[in-house]
Amino acid sequence: METKQLGKTGVSVSAIGLGAMPMSISSRPPEAESIEVIHRALDLGVTFIDTADSYCKDESDKHHSERLLHKALQTYKGNGVIIATKGGLMRPNGNWTRNGDPKHLEETIRISFEALGGEKPIDVWQYHAPDPNYTIEESLAPAKKAVEAGIIRFVGVSNFSVEQIKRAQDIVDVVSVQNQYNPWYRQPEFDGVLEYCEQESLTFLPWSPFGGSRRHQGLTDFPTIAKLAKEKSVSVYGIVLAWLRSKSSCILPIPGASKVSSIEDTVRAVDVKLSDDEVQRIDRETAS
Repeated sequence: METKQLGKTGVSVSAIGLGAMPMSISSRPPEAESIEVIHRALDLGVTFIDTADSYCKDESDKHHSERLLHKALQTYKGNGVIIATKGGLMRPNGNWTRNGDPKHLEETIRISFEALGGEKPIDVWQYHAPDPNYTIEESLAPAKKAVEAGIIRFVGVSNFSVEQIKRAQDIVDVVSVQNQYNPWYRQPEFDGVLEYCEQESLTFLPWSPFGGSRRHQGLTDFPTIAKLAKEKSVSVYGIVLAWLRSKSSCILPIPGASKVSSIEDTVRAVDVKLSDDEVQRIDRETAS
């Protein structure tokens, strides 16, 4: 598996990660199947897994994904995996709402630490989304405190603008930025976030890499993507992941998976290379 450095940490991780959300939300598979997916990812060289305290069915199920990952790692020989979790979203009745209250974030960081085993610092803790009811400074104060206490190793941010990233950096060292990015939503190319990540050597983690459920199910309807997939003997998903990787060396895709076949397909994308012309053809087709 190709590797890359996580931010400026000196820590190497796999060039493609595993997104854990599908294994914990309402449509999740049986636990044994999810553990099989995680183990298969590790077998294939994946060493970066993205999760969140809110990857669950609802508030009564909070931290499900973190506990699942810990259980899977406990039953796997060999480790060296970096788990990036997040805090700051709530799941009332299965909905998604923001909560940047410092008291809540301090508590959820503690619970995430325990859910992930409680024996070593959280590898990466990311503030999931800014809450307009609190300043960036207020919401990130608990993360700074947790870093100083040895509960968090590295900090990342999610759904942040350049200005918000800069404010975060004034409080704590930031190693990663996780914003939405795919061929149909290219805002990071135009709002300066991708450029800023390159400039600051921050790892960019694109969420919703396939454009959401509607796009995900209709990727074969895009002739350029379908043709390239056939020419390169990979799936249409592999072409989209290759497109993401071609956009910047700071990008580390984290596609979700809940089936062994999905993670196997994801890993094959590491070897797919797109020319500048092929990338531009995808750009033109998906922009229309």
